[in-house]
Amino acid sequence: MSRFMRRAMIDGPDIGRHWPVVVIGGGQAGLSASYWLQQADIDHIVLEKHRVGHAWRDKRWDSFCLVTPNWQCRLPGFGYDGDDPDGFMPKDEIVAYLERYAEFVDAPLREGVTVTRLSGNEHGGFVVETTAGTASADQVVLAVNGYHVPRVPRIAERLPAHIDQLHSVDYRNPEQLAPGEVMVVGTGQSGCQIAEDLHLAGRSVHLSVGSAPRAPRVYRGRDSVDWLERMGTYDVTVAQHPDSEYKLRHKANHYMTGRDGGHEIDLRAFALEGMQLYGRVATIEPDGQLRFEANLAENLDSADATYCKIRDSIDAYIAEHGIDAPAAEPYQPVWQPPFEPDMLNLQDSAITTVVWATGFAGDFSWVEAPVFDGRGEPVHRHGVSPVDGLYFLGLPWLNTWGSGRFAAVGADAAYVVDQIAAMHAEPAIARTGS
Repeated sequence: MSRFMRRAMIDGPDIGRHWPVVVIGGGQAGLSASYWLQQADIDHIVLEKHRVGHAWRDKRWDSFCLVTPNWQCRLPGFGYDGDDPDGFMPKDEIVAYLERYAEFVDAPLREGVTVTRLSGNEHGGFVVETTAGTASADQVVLAVNGYHVPRVPRIAERLPAHIDQLHSVDYRNPEQLAPGEVMVVGTGQSGCQIAEDLHLAGRSVHLSVGSAPRAPRVYRGRDSVDWLERMGTYDVTVAQHPDSEYKLRHKANHYMTGRDGGHEIDLRAFALEGMQLYGRVATIEPDGQLRFEANLAENLDSADATYCKIRDSIDAYIAEHGIDAPAAEPYQPVWQPPFEPDMLNLQDSAITTVVWATGFAGDFSWVEAPVFDGRGEPVHRHGVSPVDGLYFLGLPWLNTWGSGRFAAVGADAAYVVDQIAAMHAEPAIARTGS
């Protein structure tokens, strides 16, 4: 641990006083907010429940890599500083990059501090109760993402007792699991990459395929992320996007991988190599029968349709701008399901472990403010909540595709800090209406 990190955990700024701004969360979103707050010369403190880089360090599997190229790491004032901009940083390098950023920002940071309650006070500001004391604040930034509680379906309770089960957040490597075959449920980025990790290690894998889309990796001479960046796809805001705000913020990410230099993930190719594919899990019967929906072919076709749509949009861009790019062969699926498997007897199978790659839910139960909708999810416009002085950062599609990522979290932080600075400049009597 660096000198900076030791200082942040042990002798950082005292919490128990009034702060113009309290930033809750010391990941890339909170540190980006601190960078811009310092540029605006606004006094603040950053509170981090764990250590900087905790989610990357402690919540990812051993072979995890970024899915987007390193050049998209552009935190404020601190772009990617390595020698492989077109590569994909593995977990340890991501943690090191974020720690270097923390030292660069030199935020007024306290690590190991949990905020237990955030509430308003009678003066129009906020009370921030923590495990290290209570602070008051004029304004608060919630930079805590939305991935707090692993989501596991209740049918997991019906799994036979001899089968181990864990959520993807607790998966580290194939050796961690008991000998035997493995069922992975879910085909977002985590599910697909964990299934590949197990498959490459020689484990027999069963994969329940959901409706997540997939994307090309390299197409017509460039990484698809490079093409989409040039096309302005990542600059489209929630307000401009044809999909609804709710759908955007809850849709599964396109699956591909940065592993081994980056490549596409084609579940059909896995099937050719022996991986057993099924449709979405429907239920588990009391006798141990695992039943699936009859939608394997539909889900594979839907993922391919998105894959081809991305290719088509790149083709159109190349043609429109007269770009000299190598031609590509039309896509042809390499495998089709010979039938729709609808049942698997877990009692008689060789499956010893089930990995639930079924996502996360947010937990803002400690926030006492009228800023949530009927589902308990944050309400905001580009991070600005309906309550004066309360903001969100780092959420998926806070404003654009890159809002929860290294790519655009810094731009969102700049926007939020502009709103903070405008309110900070108002006389106190104007803010309170006294």
